[in-house]
Amino acid sequence: MSLHVDRERCIGAGMCALTAPEVFDQDPDDGRVLLLHPEPPTTHRAAARMAAGVCPSRAITLHGQEPGGS
Repeated sequence: MSLHVDRERCIGAGMCALTAPEVFDQDPDDGRVLLLHPEPPTTHRAAARMAAGVCPSRAITLHGQEPGGS
């Protein structure tokens, strides 16, 4: 699984960093998403999927999701 973020679309709500702090952070200057791990390890993939789902601006996209959602 790989992730992509659209910083222009991000509104800085911070849901991603709260949901998956191992994968996402917020830029201290503008509050927008920072992607720490574009290809998160297996142990953090569920949280990364959840973060993408709760993003209010849909600034996070998933690619190559495994069958069965894991």
